[in-house]
Amino acid sequence: MRHAGRVLLACSLVWALSVSPGAASALKDLARLEPLPFQSLAGWETDDHAAAFQAFLRSCRALDAGAAALRPAQALQGDLLAICREALKTPGPNKLEARRFFETHFQPVAVMPHSGNGFLTGYYEPEFQGSRTPDATYRVPLLDQPEDLVTVPQGDTLPGLDKGLQAARRTGQGYEPYPDRAAIEEGALGSLAKPIVYLREPGEAFIIHVQGSARIRLDDGSVMRVAYAGRNGRPYTSIGRLLVQRGEMDLETMTLEKLIGWLKSHPEPAKALMHQNQSYIFFREASELAPEDGPIGGAGTPLVPGRSLAVDRSLWAYGLPVWLDGQLPLTLARTEPLRRLMIAQDTGSAIVGPARGDFFFGSGEEAGRRAGLLRHAVRFVVLQPKPRS
Repeated sequence: MRHAGRVLLACSLVWALSVSPGAASALKDLARLEPLPFQSLAGWETDDHAAAFQAFLRSCRALDAGAAALRPAQALQGDLLAICREALKTPGPNKLEARRFFETHFQPVAVMPHSGNGFLTGYYEPEFQGSRTPDATYRVPLLDQPEDLVTVPQGDTLPGLDKGLQAARRTGQGYEPYPDRAAIEEGALGSLAKPIVYLREPGEAFIIHVQGSARIRLDDGSVMRVAYAGRNGRPYTSIGRLLVQRGEMDLETMTLEKLIGWLKSHPEPAKALMHQNQSYIFFREASELAPEDGPIGGAGTPLVPGRSLAVDRSLWAYGLPVWLDGQLPLTLARTEPLRRLMIAQDTGSAIVGPARGDFFFGSGEEAGRRAGLLRHAVRFVVLQPKPRS
């Protein structure tokens, strides 16, 4: 009878998943979904569920208000919105009350990719020096979104475009692929994209492109926040992986700090290397953010250090709680257990797959150091909304 119950529950996941039927079908092709009891999640009872609940509320407020996502993910299915409205009635539960809320309203489902283990990386909000006006020191621009950029909605295509492109250029004759990184940096957009701030090094701008946001410390002591505004829709290529393949760095000892150092000390090879990543990001000044706020994630809400997770938006809906079980690196040689409830609130071009996540560490140098160390296998357990009675 226990086995029969598991089969029935597994079958019910097809319609209980908080994703569209198409995404549910894709998930079945990519991974095995196994319902679990909360008691089987090692470390579940000792996590700070109140902290996870506060991050969950950020998503719930946006969902309840019908706010548009910055980078649309799977549309909500099932009862996540109804559960959110229940959560909003109790905005300040203690740890035990928050844990019981998640246990009452969600069912853990282990996501086991057919290709192997889940995989977790880290990201952060970098901080660099910059200037609103160019000079001999500050010469590398971050560009705003051009008027002719058309973002292709998730899962859609435009006439005449390759299905792999996620943006296009609007012309008098229709649509065409948007210029790649090399062409944009060589002036292909002309006056269509205006600089919003200038940085010292091309490598610094590139890191901001990869992370999707930044704090720019200006010469007058003020801090400018920049946030993702759009991208050229071209495929993303990891330059760190290319350096490893070329023998310039060793994967086991590569860190973000070492990568930035290599880009600064090898300007001409670095330029050619960065052009191998065709993806290019456009930004806006995020003046609405308070200093204590995290950057804006793909869901359109400020991220929470240690609780916000970037996921594959073609497979998952924003707002889903996700339990991670793995290791967090402290140094290249030392780790600590990672057993934590996260909330899907962001996405990324490199975050592809059913059990692929990107852990948001926060802002600044130390967050960047920690983020650059994380490239580890992880157990990925999605908390699916239980059907409402």
